[in-house]
Amino acid sequence: MGQENSDNLFDVPDGVLPAGYDSESKGYQTVIVNDKIYVIGGSSDGARLSIDVKIFDKSTGKWLIPTILGSKPMPSKGHSSIPVNNDQILILKGDCSAADCFWFLEVDTPYVREQAKLLGTDVVAWTKGVVGDGPKPVVISGPSGVGKGTLIAKLMKEFPTTFGFSVSHTTRAPREKEINGVHYHFTERSIMEKEIREAKFLESALVHGNLYGTSIEAVEAVTDAGKRCILDIDVQGARTVRAGSLDASFIFICPPSFEELEKRLRARGTETEEQIQKRLRNARAELDEGKSVGLFDHILVNDDLETCYENLKKLLALNDRTDANYQPTAKSFKIPLSHSISNKDQKFLIHCRTSELGKERTSLFLLDVSSLKGGAPGRTRRLNIYAIDS
Repeated sequence: MGQENSDNLFDVPDGVLPAGYDSESKGYQTVIVNDKIYVIGGSSDGARLSIDVKIFDKSTGKWLIPTILGSKPMPSKGHSSIPVNNDQILILKGDCSAADCFWFLEVDTPYVREQAKLLGTDVVAWTKGVVGDGPKPVVISGPSGVGKGTLIAKLMKEFPTTFGFSVSHTTRAPREKEINGVHYHFTERSIMEKEIREAKFLESALVHGNLYGTSIEAVEAVTDAGKRCILDIDVQGARTVRAGSLDASFIFICPPSFEELEKRLRARGTETEEQIQKRLRNARAELDEGKSVGLFDHILVNDDLETCYENLKKLLALNDRTDANYQPTAKSFKIPLSHSISNKDQKFLIHCRTSELGKERTSLFLLDVSSLKGGAPGRTRRLNIYAIDS
């Protein structure tokens, strides 16, 4: 169970919150899912309200303070809340554009249940809703020295507006000529460990004595911009991503032989002998794991760089097309502060009221969530919204 707030224990009839709890703090929304009442709101931050979460368990009559994962919505002037099935709550932020108005609070999804089991507490998770879909990310893995960095660089050079690179975080010191934010986000170990606990990383691992990881925001920012995100991560990280919610293509690059891999590692001249031996030991394990069933969609042998690159382009369906940027699908409409929402099945009718030249105007939008994809710890995509003639 989550932490109990002993100062707020009340007997609560079905569907009713303790007297005064909602009325004393404007901006709270209450949503009932199964046997729990989710109180979504918070304290005022100037003209805006933060969006916090508390839970009242009707079966026990106790307040619960959940562990909240993911990056929560920024404060807004107001919001509305409505359940989606029995595992999510849809949050509409008022006075916000489509790029920031749709949010989901996951309360009983597989991800939330898994995290609750791991943490031993009640868990909820925020995920940002995105109108439309995004280009499918590509996970490229392989042992150190196999040439995957060179292949990625060639892709980025030939198709600069199609692909975006996910810059990983690491706690190791930068090498000569490495630039923070370009080659890696170099960070302190304590900071990265805190953000990992807060579920802000898609994957992370301890490699060669240092933490490496891919932040969720680094991946989603590339996809939000309409580009296909490339993730350069090790096999352990690829396995974690495969088990998560990210819908990606997984490609493993391997050397023609282990002897050739050792030759390439030594030719780089960037590591000591001890570091080379450590990388070679890890490479043997990665080569065995990389060929395991169900982990990677494709395996490419980098015997000749140009041949391998051409094969990579074929896998990504790039040979018969010119470089064209994927366009983001977010709509340009804005949800006003004055709005209401009703639903039937997985379709939500949004009533928006605005004033123009002293006259009240009503706009109607239909939000369809029947094709949702993704979810915490990343984005929730494939929301579809349509304007309706009022």
